Amino acid sequence: MTDTIQTSPLPAASAAGRSFDELPLSPGMKAILRQLEYLEMTPIQAASLPIALAGHDLIAQAKTGSGKTAAFALALLSNLNPRRFAVQAMVLCPTRELADQVAQEIRRLARFEDNIKILSLVGGATMRPQRASLEHGAHIVVGTPGRIMDHLERGSLKLDALNTLVLDEADRMLEMGFYDQIAYVAKQCPAQRQTLLFSATYPEGIERLARHFLRKPREVKLLEQHEGSKIRQRFYEVSHEERLQAVGTLLKHYRPVSTLAFCNTKQRCRDLVEVLRAQGFHALTLNGDLEQRERDQVLIQFANRSCSVLVATDVAARGLDIAQLEAVINVDVTPDPEVYIHRIGRTGRADEDGWALSLCSPADKRRIATIARMMGAEPEWHTLGSLQSGNDAPLVPPMVTLLMLGGRKEKIRPGDVLGALTGEAGFTREQVGKITVTDQTTYVAVARDIAREAVRKLSAGKVKGKTVKVRVLED
Repeated sequence: MTDTIQTSPLPAASAAGRSFDELPLSPGMKAILRQLEYLEMTPIQAASLPIALAGHDLIAQAKTGSGKTAAFALALLSNLNPRRFAVQAMVLCPTRELADQVAQEIRRLARFEDNIKILSLVGGATMRPQRASLEHGAHIVVGTPGRIMDHLERGSLKLDALNTLVLDEADRMLEMGFYDQIAYVAKQCPAQRQTLLFSATYPEGIERLARHFLRKPREVKLLEQHEGSKIRQRFYEVSHEERLQAVGTLLKHYRPVSTLAFCNTKQRCRDLVEVLRAQGFHALTLNGDLEQRERDQVLIQFANRSCSVLVATDVAARGLDIAQLEAVINVDVTPDPEVYIHRIGRTGRADEDGWALSLCSPADKRRIATIARMMGAEPEWHTLGSLQSGNDAPLVPPMVTLLMLGGRKEKIRPGDVLGALTGEAGFTREQVGKITVTDQTTYVAVARDIAREAVRKLSAGKVKGKTVKVRVLED
């Protein structure tokens, strides 16, 4: 049985007044939260943190982007003994991208104490470096179920000291067929532990997981609601045959800088990218067939605004939290109303407005009716014909990504690259966008009109006293 705390659908503002200072956190942790400008709790944090910090097992239902990562991160960090060099907390995530994002967020919050080591253990990367890192010791591991299971079977990961297990986006892990791996991993954990389960939806498998691996969990349900003024939804009826071409029509009319286009299958994603590129759009696809390096590059290009359209399936896009996403296009209508709500909720974040545009064939009408009932709003229908007079000028992303050989292993930091561009190279800070440093490479977003000159000047100059190889990363 679970103890349920049902919270009604509330906008983020409902958490106003609930300060992190109310929580039983260490002074160092509170200082880091203030430094990161985490001043007031989001609704999911306000609902779940008192329960988690009191040591209870927890099932929390909340959407991506609601602040849930900080909610479980603060709980597991509070349970941590930094002087004990053993794995004390583990977070299971459905995808490599989400695992990397979660590890990064925990590292930010863990700065209240020196030398807390957090490892990302995901597929798509070789085992040997991960095993070597585990041999040197870690306090927290974040990973995908399959890779965590591999390390357990090989004996490279020991969980004797584990006190907190987190299942993040548990619904998506179940959807991707990870139940057996999750069950295997959970059975290797000490029985006396705290388990925190976070899920956006509540399929039957969640109850099964809770029954087997959680002890008298408290339950928090934060029902999702988007402010109508933030996300403007429009539905366009199209024939099945004109669906892919129609995406270009929407893009030319609305002219968003960044668009996430959802398809129901990988093949549809590939077909759409081909159509968009033929129309002159800078489009990339994210799917499970890409190698890890390719996936990373696609996400970096999209996040730094050097790619106009990212085409993805729900599985591939799970866990993505892209800032300044102007539009979501539902190329295919999902049969699941909750998935629809998650899709459109990626735009209109914070103080920004966003478009949610859906292409619907006559066969989709029943699905749209179900979505409308769930959202309690009538769908706003428009015709593609009303958009034909839009601007036909190419939709060109404002930034270009430069790929520079050399990364963390060469001790390169974002500040070194920024310094090289704004110092000797003579560019302004406003002409340089996001700088992403990986182990062996560095990605730099620069304004499109200076890209070639930036390559020339970086190649002719030095970064951290060394000559570097730089090239434009094409779509």
